[in-house]
Amino acid sequence: AVARLKARGVLVNAVDRPELCDFTLPAIVDRNPVLVAIGTGGISAGLAAALRQKLETMLPATLGETALALHAARPAIRERWPDMADRRRAIGAALASLEGDVVARVLTGGAGAPQVLRIALVSPDPDELTLRQARALAAAERVYHRADVPPAILDRARADAVRICGALPADPGPGLTIDLEMVR
Repeated sequence: AVARLKARGVLVNAVDRPELCDFTLPAIVDRNPVLVAIGTGGISAGLAAALRQKLETMLPATLGETALALHAARPAIRERWPDMADRRRAIGAALASLEGDVVARVLTGGAGAPQVLRIALVSPDPDELTLRQARALAAAERVYHRADVPPAILDRARADAVRICGALPADPGPGLTIDLEMVR
């Protein structure tokens, strides 16, 4: 059947037979207008599907709205940051977290208003963090923690986040600060 179709000039995609394929179809994460495609060249559709499922949980449902808001704010962002390098840095800093008002963070210089999130850990296993907790750790500028918080949990924080073993001060500074403690 494949040979007949190819002889007629029809492009062929044969499931689980990459050597017969003229094209493959990636797994898609759709956060319109943002699209993420995961392809394996036809080698493993199951792997592509598993990666898609992981990305679906990592990317907020509001990602498309964030993209549209950034597009609509382009003139204001250019006015606030006329130098391209400064603009790129401000946008990069603001996108460290996809939560909240990204455009406001770009226009205020990336860090935004101080925000503190207290996380009471009920398990030392980082795989038991909620999705919201994991996202917050990945976005925080600073992580205050008690001595009993396991390193495996702290490893979920952003690589450049400041990690401080001690109590949260009255004024932790601008941007997102996490206060971690184990609850036993």
